[in-house]
Amino acid sequence: MSLYGAVEAGGTKFVVAVGDDPLQPREVRRFSTSNNPLETLAEVVQYFQERGPLKGVGVATFGPIDFASGAITNTPKLAWQNFPLRDALRRGLNVPVGFDTDVNGAALGEARCGAGKGLENLVYITVGTGIGGGALVGGQLVHGLMHPEMGHLLVRRASGEKVDFAGVCPFHGDCLEGLASGPAMQARWGVPAHELPPEHEAWRIEADYLAQACVNLACVVSPQVIVLGGGVMGQRHLFPLVRTRAEELSQGYLPLPAIVPPGLEYPGLSGAFVLAMEAA
Repeated sequence: MSLYGAVEAGGTKFVVAVGDDPLQPREVRRFSTSNNPLETLAEVVQYFQERGPLKGVGVATFGPIDFASGAITNTPKLAWQNFPLRDALRRGLNVPVGFDTDVNGAALGEARCGAGKGLENLVYITVGTGIGGGALVGGQLVHGLMHPEMGHLLVRRASGEKVDFAGVCPFHGDCLEGLASGPAMQARWGVPAHELPPEHEAWRIEADYLAQACVNLACVVSPQVIVLGGGVMGQRHLFPLVRTRAEELSQGYLPLPAIVPPGLEYPGLSGAFVLAMEAA
């Protein structure tokens, strides 16, 4: 049996697992993301060393990242800026390491074995503490000057929005993340999103912003499916609102992709396993 390692690296925790099937991560563990990257790295390396020889490791990490250096770059977590995560793991474990963003990893996982299984064109968007997105086009993850930063799409104000809200993004204010992330909803309405009842106006406004993003991505990437994940999308009543508003915004101009919840319990971790297998 070939054993692989997977790492989903987040700003607050690292989730790690081993296995030979992206759908069945085993011995899932969580480590706090320390302000000292070397401390977190030591815990991760020890975890994998204790579980036997690996064929490869995949890392789906918070970003932004630099593919050439394998480093996390302009993150608000200052201690992690320019930390060479990929090469540090490669040296510590002496195995091939696949490396990408957490949302690209989730997109890869959903395309290979989740809600988009068998499809070659897919977008995954996570809506939670922040908003991020990854894309596959022609079966390949999209990389260019860097990786997609869909959370910072510029959107127009939601139809009929009455609250004068500047947005929470420290760079752009009222970009998609600034207006539709979990912290944005709490800042606008005074309570966490999950405490708002389904009939609250907040959900119509949230759906408007997410529908704008879906239509914009449909125009540019033409995916077959858009997967919406993350904590905010745990409110399943939001999906029909997004689909309906996307149809209204597109006005029949182009066929819209299916807009669906994730098919995987751990999209990023499953994607990290795929990265590990491809690296090996």
